[in-house]
Amino acid sequence: MNYDFAAMFAGLTDPTTIGMMLVGCIGGIIIGAIPGLSGSTGIILLLPLIYKLDMVPALVVMAGMFCGTMYGGSLPAILIQAPGTPSAAATSLNGYPLAQAGKAGKAITVALVASVIGGLASGVCLMFVSPFLARFALKFQAPEYFALALFGLTLIASSGGNFIKGLISGFVGLLLSCIGVDVITGSSRFTFGTTILSGGVGVLPLLVGLFAMAQVLIDVTNRSEPPRQEKNFGSFMLSLEEWKMILLPMLVAAVTGIVIGIAPGAGGAIACFMGYELSKKVARRPDLYGKGSIEGLAASECANNATTGGAMIPLITLGVPGDAVTAVMLGAFMLVGIKPGPTLFQEYGTEMQTFFLAFIVMQLVILVLGGLGTRLWIKILSIPRSILMPAVLLFCFLGAYSLAGSTRDAVFALAFSILGYFMKKFQYPAPPLILGLILGSMAEQNLNRTLMIHQSWTVLFTRPISAVLMIISVFTVVWSMTEALRTKMKEKKRNETKS
Repeated sequence: MNYDFAAMFAGLTDPTTIGMMLVGCIGGIIIGAIPGLSGSTGIILLLPLIYKLDMVPALVVMAGMFCGTMYGGSLPAILIQAPGTPSAAATSLNGYPLAQAGKAGKAITVALVASVIGGLASGVCLMFVSPFLARFALKFQAPEYFALALFGLTLIASSGGNFIKGLISGFVGLLLSCIGVDVITGSSRFTFGTTILSGGVGVLPLLVGLFAMAQVLIDVTNRSEPPRQEKNFGSFMLSLEEWKMILLPMLVAAVTGIVIGIAPGAGGAIACFMGYELSKKVARRPDLYGKGSIEGLAASECANNATTGGAMIPLITLGVPGDAVTAVMLGAFMLVGIKPGPTLFQEYGTEMQTFFLAFIVMQLVILVLGGLGTRLWIKILSIPRSILMPAVLLFCFLGAYSLAGSTRDAVFALAFSILGYFMKKFQYPAPPLILGLILGSMAEQNLNRTLMIHQSWTVLFTRPISAVLMIISVFTVVWSMTEALRTKMKEKKRNETKS
């Protein structure tokens, strides 16, 4: 792709784009700083806003929310040992001990700088890797798209920590994708004679109910308030020697985060621990890891933020999300009329170039916002849950209703919130269900096209790209099953040893 930097800067200076960047980044920091909420929740709350926006502002506000939550999640992890997002889990291992030692300010500074560096690295990778991958994906036809959809389903289903539960969740999503009118035959399926289901299951009510409203129900049933943060932050400045100490661990963590982000189904939660562990190999003081190491803190925060741009590469070029947040973004893309895939660069080349530049610039915006508003973001931790959660619930209902102006969607959102509550309670991962709904339709349509054109399913294994994807999908399932059995055997041995 030949970059037209003049057009990129012109698009970036659009007032709407700038405003949406600020809304996304500020909103992301706020959402991330509230334990229990996540980037998925933040993007869902934005849905009533973004479906009326043009392409670039819509992409920018979602990406800003994604990146902002990554940094925002580090604040409660450091101050109260309660990670604001799953991606900040490893941050608390060193951030909280530093805060207990009166170095909360220094820990927040390290987290901010590491977050920005990780985001910048992933942004550069997003800009230069995505076009090459998209050009390769232009060779895809119906068999390849079916194999790709199957590949995405197997990866996401196996990433929820429990293979069986992930598979069940994905299967439910596939069943939901079958509700409505078959686009090939025109026949009704699973409508049970009602017109309510004839239009199928909408992506918006599913996202709102499964993620945001379900989290409110979980929070209400727990009835717990986070502890108050300590007011003694100490100095926010780092010495030159401390800056030198964190450079190499951040470099290792950034590369780790980008690679894990590109791999569909991984995400920031895995990246933060992988980057954390790998950085020990190059750290000056690995003995301090887990006891208040600024190297370990920098590595975990750099790794999880590096996944943001990495996770968007397969989303934009192939239509396969890299993690839970980008799974929600895929649904949001569809709502605003953006179809991720290789043709996106052909149809909206200038817009995508502007977005890539905006993604890099928003990291600097987060740096400024994080530096100037640190004490303000910290105060968010003091908002009573009794005020916060009803407000989130109200926005969810308004969001579900506003898209089509139909109470049907609001009822669907409520129904899915109950489903999401029990899924969270019994630890069934939600992303596979989302992907089952979205990729299920993609898989079905392309399989039908393949059979209509080639008159045989064997073409899936005779075309090189589809054959490779099918083999990788089978390998992923087998590997996930093996890992699940291995984990179960380890737990059994551990229990036998204890008894």
